[in-house]
Amino acid sequence: MTSPSLLFTSESVSEGHPDKMCDQISDAVLDALMEQDPYSRVACETAIKTGFVMLLGEITTSGFVDFDKLVRSVINDIGFDCSEKGFDGNTCG
Repeated sequence: MTSPSLLFTSESVSEGHPDKMCDQISDAVLDALMEQDPYSRVACETAIKTGFVMLLGEITTSGFVDFDKLVRSVINDIGFDCSEKGFDGNTCG
């Protein structure tokens, strides 16, 4: 008896893809909090729509993060720093 053939596929997205942006923002939140309080408990999700970012979840920590500043920094570092690019880290809500 022969084994059935299998087809393996995977998805790879570039740095500016919305899913990747969300992952990078959530990771930055976790990293910033763990740097200050290694006992932080972080369940952070990020949702993005053109010009709008939402951070969702639960955080228990003794650390402090300026989330607006952090999110804007990540978005600008990715390269979305003006409206002509479709997303602006400086003016998003």
